[in-house]
Amino acid sequence: MRYLPLTPADRAEMLAVIEAPDIDALFKDVPAAARAKDLFDLPLHAGELEVERELSALAGRNRAAGAGPFFCGAGAYRHHVPATVDHIIQRSEFLTSYTPYQPEIAQGTLQVLFEFQTQVAALTGLEVANASMYDGSTACAEAVMMAQRVTRREKAILSGGLHPHYAATTQTIAHAEGMEIVRLPAAVDAEAAVLDVLDAETACVVVQTPNVFGVATDVTRIAEAAHAAGALLIVVTTEAVSFGLLKSPGEMGADIAVAEGQSIGNSLNFGGPYVGLFAAREKLLRQMPGRLCGETVDAEGRRGFVLTLSTREQHIRREKATSNICTNSGLCALAFSIHLSLLGEAGLRQLAELNHARARELKTALTAVPGLEVLTPRFFNEIAVRLPRPAAEVVEACLADGVVAGVPFSRLNPAGGMDEVLLIAATETTTIQDIAALARALTRSLGR
Repeated sequence: MRYLPLTPADRAEMLAVIEAPDIDALFKDVPAAARAKDLFDLPLHAGELEVERELSALAGRNRAAGAGPFFCGAGAYRHHVPATVDHIIQRSEFLTSYTPYQPEIAQGTLQVLFEFQTQVAALTGLEVANASMYDGSTACAEAVMMAQRVTRREKAILSGGLHPHYAATTQTIAHAEGMEIVRLPAAVDAEAAVLDVLDAETACVVVQTPNVFGVATDVTRIAEAAHAAGALLIVVTTEAVSFGLLKSPGEMGADIAVAEGQSIGNSLNFGGPYVGLFAAREKLLRQMPGRLCGETVDAEGRRGFVLTLSTREQHIRREKATSNICTNSGLCALAFSIHLSLLGEAGLRQLAELNHARARELKTALTAVPGLEVLTPRFFNEIAVRLPRPAAEVVEACLADGVVAGVPFSRLNPAGGMDEVLLIAATETTTIQDIAALARALTRSLGR
């Protein structure tokens, strides 16, 4: 009965206890002009069967990624997640100790986070990593604010190859810190352009590789230029599987690396929850946001784990906190670590090579489509193409053939520009038959 609304008698009894004459008295502090005069245009209450029927109909309008040829990427990628991952994360020792508020009691959870941090540090080629962030975009914003604290400068340069959602999130959060955000125009091969605006006032340069258009770039030269100007280099990665094949951010000179970890262990889930990866040079350790788990020994000399650093407002004075993020993405981080442990180094490299091989096959098929121009010169598993008409229209036309052709760049960049650009991703879940179906659908839609 707890989900049923209160009866008039229940309401009268509650009002009597607080000595309010009627319900309207509860809203006396709200200006009359701000109060609704009538009921909103919403359905009235319904029974369980009716609600279930309505919600099922709404859910039926969704199309699962595995329902047919699927080429969406743009920061969220469809990969195979072994059934073992779901089985292990549901074990009671993980579920019952999730987000411990007396953390040293939950040694299993702390060890998982310690192992997660070790894996992230290895993938990114940097010395330290935290226990995760909400997602890649908020990790990017936190990295920019961290650079402000380290350099005591106020300007951040965002490459035109940075995912527009990451750039917008960074602008929103950094604005509250009074930072100047220089967001360069979107460009397919964009990284070198940051060198033209880099100066002695710059706190950090933010570049993404592979970028939002799929271009994989060695940013070593940008790292050297940033360091010569006294700025930090932040490298963003939205496709974590690429770590298995490409140079790590640390190898390229990054000071901070952030990434979206969804690709490993976490399915698309209609947009979340996901898991942000955050790693940095050891000398920057005390300015990192979030929390870090460390290894120690107890009074009897046995191996144990503790929260080594937790510089957030729940643990220290608010004004000294490096971040107001309230928790890490513990369950998603656990899924990430389980999947990566199952793969191992050799397995991750093999998975990455398979993704790149599928993307090469995709490019070969796309070059044969009349009127289509491939824009991405160097890629991992995602390619940008220019079409002779708006990409959103072409995607809708391909849906009629049962093919989800990709993500129109206009969906990521509502301000306008590059409306004819389509982002197309291929992963290990993509088959040769899927690629052939995409080529046919694009050929038909462009010929209409």
